[in-house]
Amino acid sequence: MKKQVSSLINDYKRTGWLWLAGSFMCFCTYSVQAQTVPDSLLKRCGTADYEKFVLQMRNPNRVKQIQELNRRISEVERNSMSLRQAEDETIYRIPVVVHVVHSNPSGLIGGANNPNISDEQIASQIQVLNEDYRRKEGTNGYNTSDIGADAKIEFYLATSDPNGQPTNGITRHYYDKKTSFNIFSDDALLSSIAYWPSDRYLNIWVTTLQNNYLGYTQFPTAADTLKGLPGVTDEFVDGSMIDYRFFGRKTGTVTSSTYSLGRTASHEIGHWLGLIHTWGDGDGCAEDYVADTPPTKAANQTTQCRTTYSTCFNGVQTRDLTENYMDYSPDACMNMFTKGQVARMRAVLQVSPRRAKLVKSVSALPETDALTINVYPNPASSNPTVDVQLKGFQSFSVDLMDMSGRQIRTLSYTDAPSTRVTLPIQGLTKGLYIVRVKTNGESSSSRLLVQ
Repeated sequence: MKKQVSSLINDYKRTGWLWLAGSFMCFCTYSVQAQTVPDSLLKRCGTADYEKFVLQMRNPNRVKQIQELNRRISEVERNSMSLRQAEDETIYRIPVVVHVVHSNPSGLIGGANNPNISDEQIASQIQVLNEDYRRKEGTNGYNTSDIGADAKIEFYLATSDPNGQPTNGITRHYYDKKTSFNIFSDDALLSSIAYWPSDRYLNIWVTTLQNNYLGYTQFPTAADTLKGLPGVTDEFVDGSMIDYRFFGRKTGTVTSSTYSLGRTASHEIGHWLGLIHTWGDGDGCAEDYVADTPPTKAANQTTQCRTTYSTCFNGVQTRDLTENYMDYSPDACMNMFTKGQVARMRAVLQVSPRRAKLVKSVSALPETDALTINVYPNPASSNPTVDVQLKGFQSFSVDLMDMSGRQIRTLSYTDAPSTRVTLPIQGLTKGLYIVRVKTNGESSSSRLLVQ
């Protein structure tokens, strides 16, 4: 729901909190003594306290960083509408690494109340993510709503580690100095125990959390490319931290009657992709930067899949989307991302620097110490492919020139890894051409015969 009232920051100041414009790291709560505390009494999210902590203690510029992200997302959405672009059918595939951090000295994997959860429990969570984000028919993630949408985002356990070695996407770490972790003071500690580059993987730390939290997620920003701000970076804590009792679907340690279908991760990764709660947090009826979610006063903080209504503006009553993944409804109630939420998530994958690098890395070719190119098929009667291999991430151009050096085609890539490029040659006369690839410091050329 996009508000037509005062800005979110003003709303936050009015409540006495300096909240962040659209920034949310969600923390969902459980009770250590779940058998004695009813689910209905649990506070499911600790967003405000954590964001206040980050703002005061770590990064006072975070408001500006989130505002810049929201500006860029709006720009992408406006350009898409003004240019009447066809729907983007790209399937984004996100490599996931699950870091299991436990204090079980035996190293035993799986079993009741064991934080060193099984591979099967982890696999069940990945399956839930794909059902929910792909709106898969025949699963709990399917809906028939006119505003429901397939996000065209998929998740898979990483198949190669940062050194290029084969992996199952799961790391296990025995840590005997703590039996549980505090989200405010131990996020960096968890990262020091296990971390893979957050511009190449979605890190999920699964462990025992303190103070009744289910988990939280690092919200994306545009800080990496903002000028004039200090070099504060959250890259090493970028990911999700989820309690082992709520990671997966009805298997292993997942026994809660309310949060047992894997929707904690679906909700949290929605934040990782730039979504905020449907009621905009604060005292409700606030901006969530999505046009097709109705104005909502408060979360469905109950154990019921009930229908609720809000009267936020002009006395008009609207039904709340309690079935939305970004509400607090029980897992069994959830089955929807809206079209607007999908558009925002996909825009974040374009404009948030680490997220953009990650999706580019998925299809990246192996890097090389020096710029190399390979053009094939050659000769070519249809659009040839140019394999561009280079060191790390660089900006580069692919130029097609005739033999006199006249530039005919140019393709530009910003902050990209080694990439496979399709070179358009439609309309060209037969003959010899030159394909040239240039980075800031290197250039490589190859001849191409167009038949």
